[in-house]
Amino acid sequence: MSSKKSLLKIIILGDSGVGKTSLMHQYVSKKFDNRYKATIGADFLTKDVEINGQPVSLQIWDTAGQERFQSLGSAFYRGADACILVFDLTQADSFSHLSMWIDEFQLQAGVRDCVLIGNKVDLVEKRAVSQKAAVTWCQNKGDNVKYFETSAKDSTGVESAFLAVATQALNKKKSVDEDMVMPKPIDLNKKQTTQKKEGCPC
Repeated sequence: MSSKKSLLKIIILGDSGVGKTSLMHQYVSKKFDNRYKATIGADFLTKDVEINGQPVSLQIWDTAGQERFQSLGSAFYRGADACILVFDLTQADSFSHLSMWIDEFQLQAGVRDCVLIGNKVDLVEKRAVSQKAAVTWCQNKGDNVKYFETSAKDSTGVESAFLAVATQALNKKKSVDEDMVMPKPIDLNKKQTTQKKEGCPC
């Protein structure tokens, strides 16, 4: 397996307050902060992992969910390998907005790879979106969109969801690299048409 480290840019998308920042911090540093603070623009953290023997550096971008910041998106989407779509299991509106987020990502980034996260599974008594509804949404989107239910608070499902999107993005990147057309080799033994200058030592 190649020892060269791959860099993957993963973007977390979803409405404001669904737990995007908390998920990122729980995955990268195993920390959870109960205090809510809206993300301004975008922020990112990095984490080095190994996927099937391949060293990978994940660059995880957390984008603001507020509409007034969405115009900043194009710069943050650029170069993205995949995205994590997040909705709040206790807020039906955040689920209904998912199609808007994935359409925007595919338009701006030009890639379709993503996983879906239903966050705040620890608040089971307040649940407003069923697992069946989320799975059906993924099936309707096609492209093998995987669904995970997580809790940024107690870390349930967080590791699995991030590993899934990273694996998906890495496999896609390898496939693209393998399909790249190599440039036509130059025959160094072939007689050159350009005449050498007299006295040139080369």
